[in-house]
Amino acid sequence: QLQLVQSGGGLVQPGGSLRLSCVGSGFSLEHYAMTWFRHKPGKKREGVACITSGGGMTAYADFAEGRFTITKDNAKNTVALQMDSLKPEDTAIYYCAAGRFIPSTPSWHPRCPSEYDAWGQGAQVTVSS
Repeated sequence: QLQLVQSGGGLVQPGGSLRLSCVGSGFSLEHYAMTWFRHKPGKKREGVACITSGGGMTAYADFAEGRFTITKDNAKNTVALQMDSLKPEDTAIYYCAAGRFIPSTPSWHPRCPSEYDAWGQGAQVTVSS
């Protein structure tokens, strides 16, 4: 069974930082491109950042560019999202997902996978003073 187990998240003041981590259980992340999504109440889920299976290429949503950093460590079977300069509008539940590129299937970003085989359980991030 493919499982992703998340850690991190919590409450932080505006301008602060948080780090989310995601570890694969029962399978190797080496063969997967990884994506972080977020979901705000009443809104559609949105892509935050993705990274290729080898970790050589990344892509970010406009709101994440310059503030968030996605990294992947295949030796440790983990992917992380470092979030800096956090804003109240970053408050959401964040999910990691292991994905594949499927031709002709649209993705939220052309460099990010379009089909997902495993999802993390989610982590609440709250940015508030």
